[in-house]
Amino acid sequence: MIGTSVKSQEEIVSNIGLLPKEFTPGNYVDGWTNFDLSFGRFFLNSAMVSLLTVVGNAVSCLLAAYAFARLRFRLRGMWFAIMIGTLLLPGHVLIVPQYILFRSLGLVGGEWPYLPLLIPQFLATEAFFVFLMVQFMRGIPRELDEAAKIDGASAFGIFRHVILPLSRPALVTTAIFSFIWTWNDFFRQLVFLSSLEDYTVPVALTLFIDSTSQSAVGPMFAMSVLSLLPVFLFFLAFQRMLVEGINTSGLKG
Repeated sequence: MIGTSVKSQEEIVSNIGLLPKEFTPGNYVDGWTNFDLSFGRFFLNSAMVSLLTVVGNAVSCLLAAYAFARLRFRLRGMWFAIMIGTLLLPGHVLIVPQYILFRSLGLVGGEWPYLPLLIPQFLATEAFFVFLMVQFMRGIPRELDEAAKIDGASAFGIFRHVILPLSRPALVTTAIFSFIWTWNDFFRQLVFLSSLEDYTVPVALTLFIDSTSQSAVGPMFAMSVLSLLPVFLFFLAFQRMLVEGINTSGLKG
């Protein structure tokens, strides 16, 4: 990908080697300014959607996981089983009823076109992250809850002062996967976003190939290289916490 991003259009077709015979860095300039909007606008859109998704998943899934792992309420086992059962449903099956629902609510193509992408994330619809946090919280000794109750802590107080600080590795794991999956998501963003100025990076990359099969492969690969950098840097920055979140059992020492 990096090699192709610095090849000319003719050399992309003729040269199958990794290294270009003629260095063409202008692909990055052409890709950045190829449309009426700067490609930076698409990066900002992706960053906004990804970061809000991280916040939504972290908050909603943590609260839902705390309820399933620590609180006692009727039919808890049944609701947990139903939530786990949603993991069996392919996302491509759910996209049609979701689109119909959001369209009937007037949220598709509205003033804030990202709502259909963000609302589910603030409602704990990512069962994988809820399950991850539930399993993590089950590894935290209940004696800590009992000690907090003796000190007069309510259910929210236990969550705030006991569960939340100890759940940091699970939260970081959720944040990393949420960011990477959302940044790379193409299908849902293609379905719900219809205006050029609202496109995210994955959708914008398809614009380099038009309906007449004319393509700007060099600039497309150049922007693809740039689109990998945020994901790579995000993962690199939180790699240690990601490993810790997967391996830890809730307490150390």
